[in-house]
Amino acid sequence: MRYKKLGRTGLLVSEICFGTMTFGGNGVGVWERLGALGQKDADDLVKRSFDAGVTFFDTADVYAGGLSETIFGHSLRKLHLPRDEIVVATKVFGRVTPPAPQNPSAAQQVELERHAKARNVNGLSRKHILNAIDASLARLGLDYIDLYQIHGTDPLTPLEETLSALDDVVKAGKARYLGLCNQPAWGITKSLWISDRRNLHRFESLQMYYSIAGRDLEREIVPLAQDQELAILPWSPLAGGFLTGKYTRDAKPDDTRRAKFDFPPVNFERAYNCIDAMRPIAQAHDATIAGVALAWLLHRPWVTSILIGARNASQLADNLAATSIRLTAEELAALDKVSELPAEYPGWMLTFQGADRAGQV
Repeated sequence: MRYKKLGRTGLLVSEICFGTMTFGGNGVGVWERLGALGQKDADDLVKRSFDAGVTFFDTADVYAGGLSETIFGHSLRKLHLPRDEIVVATKVFGRVTPPAPQNPSAAQQVELERHAKARNVNGLSRKHILNAIDASLARLGLDYIDLYQIHGTDPLTPLEETLSALDDVVKAGKARYLGLCNQPAWGITKSLWISDRRNLHRFESLQMYYSIAGRDLEREIVPLAQDQELAILPWSPLAGGFLTGKYTRDAKPDDTRRAKFDFPPVNFERAYNCIDAMRPIAQAHDATIAGVALAWLLHRPWVTSILIGARNASQLADNLAATSIRLTAEELAALDKVSELPAEYPGWMLTFQGADRAGQV
């Protein structure tokens, strides 16, 4: 396990970040389809991750209606993991829908319906952020969050309000660093400009979808991150399970996560070509296709830490094994070529016009 700086900060994080989306999903909407691990299984996976050198853990308030944070917090305490070594990340934005009782009373049903229609229990307003950080800390049983991330984009709240509220969260000692998820390049740039102009704590990391089957991030986000020293933390590095090796052009298993929740979108033809190219490389390294897909990301110089999730110890071990795979220059070139994005404007024009200048160095 290697450790890298989180962007321009002095915080070190493991190159693998264990995500807790599979914790506690039983009976909570989409989270049930992603995973429904109870406390015992969660304890086991957290311990195995830490024993393998993982010190970076990611969750979110919306995962399983808050149960993911609660279960993970119990794991930290039960396992007595050293708080000074552990880096905990969580998120704010969505509506934290509480699990529905199996047989809700009339009063409980009324409360669930009220919550589903409430107007100030989501978004990135000052009110919601300040309420949400306290709720997350209570569920996690912690005094502070290491990395507090906005989970999405709020079209109603001015960026200035959001950034000011997040700055207050850091100044109050409730979070150490700030990050964002799922934002366009122009929005990231605007937020950095506002933070700089107003002397506010800025975002230091970008948690974004990135995989060998989905390299869209490289068009605008990667150059921005390199220029502004922002950490890139890829989520769904196996494209929602598509890159596990279970999928082929002739076989689409119906007992997988993607069969139940077809997300994130992928270009299937390009993705199948990637799988075809990874298969002999996996055999050469005595590894799995999933391991090669993760290793490819770990070889990208702009990637700081990749988020993995697991439903069992076998999946976890397979994912962790990717840290020991060292791809050759020839293997990387082959994978880069088969997964290459089609040229888009203005990218192809910039390359065309800049070719003469680049050749002068």
